[in-house]
Amino acid sequence: MVAECFARRRRRFLDAMQDGVALFPSWPVQRRNADQDQSYRPDSDLFYLTGFGEQESAAVLIKQGRQVRYILFVRPRDPAMEQWVGHRAGVEGALRDFGADEAYPIEELDARLPALLENRDTLYFEFGRHEAFDARVLRVIEELKAGVRNGKFGPWTLIDPRTVLWPMRRVKDADDLADLQRAADVTMAGFKAAMRAVVPGMNECELAGVLEFEFKRRGAQRVGFETICAAGDHATTLHYITNDGVIGDTDLVLLDAGAEVDMVSADITRTFPASGRFSPIQRRVYEWVLKAQAAAIAAVKPGATYDQVHRAALEVLVDGLIDLKALKGTRAEIIESGTYRAYFMHRIGHWLGSDVHDVGAYHVDGKSIKLEPGMVITIEPGLYFKDAPGTPKALRGIGVRIEDDVAVVKGGRRILTDGVPKAVEDIEAFMAQPGSWWAWLHPVTVAGDEAEAVEAPPAASKAAPARKAPRKTKA
Repeated sequence: MVAECFARRRRRFLDAMQDGVALFPSWPVQRRNADQDQSYRPDSDLFYLTGFGEQESAAVLIKQGRQVRYILFVRPRDPAMEQWVGHRAGVEGALRDFGADEAYPIEELDARLPALLENRDTLYFEFGRHEAFDARVLRVIEELKAGVRNGKFGPWTLIDPRTVLWPMRRVKDADDLADLQRAADVTMAGFKAAMRAVVPGMNECELAGVLEFEFKRRGAQRVGFETICAAGDHATTLHYITNDGVIGDTDLVLLDAGAEVDMVSADITRTFPASGRFSPIQRRVYEWVLKAQAAAIAAVKPGATYDQVHRAALEVLVDGLIDLKALKGTRAEIIESGTYRAYFMHRIGHWLGSDVHDVGAYHVDGKSIKLEPGMVITIEPGLYFKDAPGTPKALRGIGVRIEDDVAVVKGGRRILTDGVPKAVEDIEAFMAQPGSWWAWLHPVTVAGDEAEAVEAPPAASKAAPARKAPRKTKA
């Protein structure tokens, strides 16, 4: 992302806010254990407006009529600490590289905050996330109000900045969509690698490792969320992240993951047979879910509502449950009673962007919002048949979810993640050489070797032999 992108976002935010001050602190550093900190991920709102991703920072936007100020508080340069943990932008970098009008050491925030808030009517600040920081802000406000006889006051009106930011972030511009496509491209490469790396007998965590290895070497800084790699009955748990089971030769593998590239995340789910071939009953379940996804994607267009998209998938899934003899009754009866929730218990999808479950309301005043160009939504129907009493025996242990990222565009929709096979015939053809990824793996960053490792194996490539999992755990 270039500096102009963030400057444009700040202008939009400032244009939308009332006269006053907006304050955006970074996430606090969290201790992991002993003297180790948790891996740090910048706050999405702060980064969205500034592009600044360092720890211990804060941004202040001030508007008074046509006069605006953009101030960054950052960690100062410290050669001794940088020797240990790397470069800091410092005050100079905040001015030079991040476009701040003013910049100060973060240690000066408490001392400078009273002057920044003095006699400002309105403060945009999201209370409730950082208890210690909340207390600092409230203390300053009350101290200012205590000086009212001397002509001082603190903000009388508090506004949650998400009232401005969420609508901004929910509707993407061309640059945002290009960033999302980059994250989608990296994610698709990881999925294709995993589909050609899976071998019955390997561990779920090893297959998840293949996926995340591809993410990293193709430019992802991190995963957008904990990878779900679920084989067999594990796939019937929606957010299964233990990833410690052995993949059986008759199992379906449900893989749900997303690469985060430059603070933007994709989100894909594919379900595929570990052996490379669906059984007849697996195929029946899978094709109903695929049909439901196609119906929902077709419903995505400007003017359609989120609920209409969900309903399009739900009706097909209920027809499937009747066909599979999982439920009895008519479609209308089953939807009215909600009995389908035993096998499909979530909504059709979520907004996507800087956060994998991106910000923005789905309903306003009790009504489902209408889609508009620039919105990006995941479409992820599923059917989940736990290996438990009450589930038809033929269906037990089958979990299927299929997910793609869909941008709403003028006149319809664009699928950002359609490069990963999902039709049964395409999956089986793509996985015709089980484990072949291991044979043609090569660097993607070496000059002169630009071929996509996951597109097609060499003609002489042989399927990798089946291997036992590195450790035995629950199936």
